[in-house]
Amino acid sequence: MSRPRIVIVGAGFAGYRAARTLSRLTRHQADITLLNPTDYFLYLPLLPQVAAGILEPRRVTVSLSGTLPHVRLVLGEADGIDLDGRTVHYTGPEGEGGTLSYDRLVLTAGSVNKLLPIPGVAEHAHGFRSLPEALYLRDHVTRQMELAAAGDDPALCRARCTFVVVGAGYTGTEVAAHGQLFTDAQVRRHPLRAGMRPRWMLLDVADRVLPELDERLARTADEVLRQRGVDVRMGTSVKEATHDGVLLTDGETVPTRSLVWCVGVRPDPLAASLELPLERGRLLVDPHLQVPGRAELFAAGDAAAVPDLEKPGSYTPMTAQHAWRQGRTVAHNVAASLGMGERRAYRHRDLGFVVDLGGVKAAANPLGVHLSGVAAGAVTRGYHLAAMPGNRVRVAADWVLDAVLPRQAVQLGLVRSWSVPLDTASPELVRMPGGTPAPDGAEAPDGAEAQDGAGAPDDGQPAKGDAGESDPMRDPDAVKHPEPPGPVKRPERPAQREEKAQHRKKSTASTSRKGTHEHR
Repeated sequence: MSRPRIVIVGAGFAGYRAARTLSRLTRHQADITLLNPTDYFLYLPLLPQVAAGILEPRRVTVSLSGTLPHVRLVLGEADGIDLDGRTVHYTGPEGEGGTLSYDRLVLTAGSVNKLLPIPGVAEHAHGFRSLPEALYLRDHVTRQMELAAAGDDPALCRARCTFVVVGAGYTGTEVAAHGQLFTDAQVRRHPLRAGMRPRWMLLDVADRVLPELDERLARTADEVLRQRGVDVRMGTSVKEATHDGVLLTDGETVPTRSLVWCVGVRPDPLAASLELPLERGRLLVDPHLQVPGRAELFAAGDAAAVPDLEKPGSYTPMTAQHAWRQGRTVAHNVAASLGMGERRAYRHRDLGFVVDLGGVKAAANPLGVHLSGVAAGAVTRGYHLAAMPGNRVRVAADWVLDAVLPRQAVQLGLVRSWSVPLDTASPELVRMPGGTPAPDGAEAPDGAEAQDGAGAPDDGQPAKGDAGESDPMRDPDAVKHPEPPGPVKRPERPAQREEKAQHRKKSTASTSRKGTHEHR
């Protein structure tokens, strides 16, 4: 008799833990396949520290194949699910299609950036849900600060060192807190014009920061942000965004080159494609994380609307804490459906929250005990080390190095602005200019035109080099983001062109003489 086939779609908090727990519970009695666009699990809570230069990117990733030895990893994005045929269709990293058959399916596709119908936001803002987006923000902030330090136009310099973060939840609050420290450190080494300093703005339509958390945590975070100089504006958001700045809902225009979108997330569109009952885009499941009427289908994490047994009539929020614990529960219930163990309902009581505010400061309430300052910072870092499924020693080492050494504020230029669009169902993948994911091992051509013709230079003609070819260093999204991360090739002066031409002539003559000598 063949072994049952279990397919897990998505390796976020819920999917990763479900795969790890199922591998232990089934003990080689089932074939477990994990479908994911990347080969790593991303520990999202530490992503702001990557953008701020505290942690190296690989520190917040955990290898799937290295930590799930008895799980088959398939790289790809799920395109569709045939519930009657019990198959999952996917597209691989090089564009190839594939199909996975299953006896049990666990949908843990996670979530993507939430979009609002605000003019210009989709074109000029960037999200903060993935490693490419964090790397882009790190490069972009560094570039804007360097350009502001070297610029002559006070108005332009002021716009470059103004950073607008929309959304004062977990992510937005931590990005603003770490960002202010990051830019202040750069200014100490490369001072700006007299009387000018980096300006970070945190906007939200709510009446306070961290509206979903305890009011004391919110008050602590608000105090720390304001002490650092962050311009916290509650009850205010963006009305329109352009490449020169943003128009706020209170009528003020803020010149800026940086708009970070942290207003929240929405369930992955894959859940809605199943045409099953939904709750605000999330797949409705019972307390056992099983889809009613579909004995073979389970869902957990941000893609599932799980009844909150502690608060009857409501659903568990879309948080990493719930996703991590639901992953374990759904694994036990899938195994139970195959005759291995007993079912269990998902029930969880929050034991507290932690908010990392950068430096040695944080806000935390473990077991209901409110903490702030250094004590909260120690609890927060201890919690993250305990919660991470790997890389603990490396993360701790980076924290120690950051405490005794200055941060390296350099641009790597690996992620361009057009390769991390806000409106994408797969923020974890770098996009090609045409809007498709970059093939595995391939680098997106920087000179290719962006979608909708946005990459055309000011004169309407493609950028040309000396030989009339597309300029490989020009960002095709330059109209929307005038200063993309990474170097931008400047036009050569006549003297430079003449010097290169003479160098080529000398090289050709030298090669010719060498060839004649060898022939003789």
